[in-house]
Amino acid sequence: MLDATIGSVPVAVRIVDRIHGSLVFPRRVRVLVGHLADLIPQGARVLDVGSGDGLVAASLLERRDDLSLQGIDVLVRPAAHIPVQAFDGETIPFPDESFDAALLVDVVHHAERPLGLLAEAKRVAGRCVVIKDHVLEGPLAASTLRFMDWVGNARYGVALPHSYWPKDRWLEAAAELGLEVDVWRSSLGLYPRPANLLFDRSLHFVARLNRADSGQV
Repeated sequence: MLDATIGSVPVAVRIVDRIHGSLVFPRRVRVLVGHLADLIPQGARVLDVGSGDGLVAASLLERRDDLSLQGIDVLVRPAAHIPVQAFDGETIPFPDESFDAALLVDVVHHAERPLGLLAEAKRVAGRCVVIKDHVLEGPLAASTLRFMDWVGNARYGVALPHSYWPKDRWLEAAAELGLEVDVWRSSLGLYPRPANLLFDRSLHFVARLNRADSGQV
């Protein structure tokens, strides 16, 4: 009988991780960066909240060399692609309006207090908050999102509270914080065929939320 593990990692986990890393992840980064590049204001100073290894931010800089980017994360990974500063996951360690935009890519659903983290993002962003995250909509949405989270994050020790919101809750949260939904895109095309049939659907969005008290974007 074959051993189902290699070291302490199950073979199935390694297979899924290999497929994700070789086929899914590069496309996801490329397509996602295309969406984000359209939403961030010209010449903006951007805080990347929950930047991970910084690859998305670094790829964004390759497309938008007018931007400046600083990352923060609870888990600072070695050899990140951009400068990353540690923070506690709740209080962003910068003064009010230190940046033009805050960027949160698949971060809010990891927060223990999602609304609190969004409020902090708004506080440090003088113009807008740009988000890529999930919506809890459609059949098997919760189980699919949990699986995607596990594949992408479990091996790094990232907390997985699975704080997924339906679209209505996202819109309510924006209104509560005085953020106006300027752009909302839910057809992102992040996954290649046939994975897109299961993992794209209506589970993802990118949005630009403008500060209601800001006169420009």
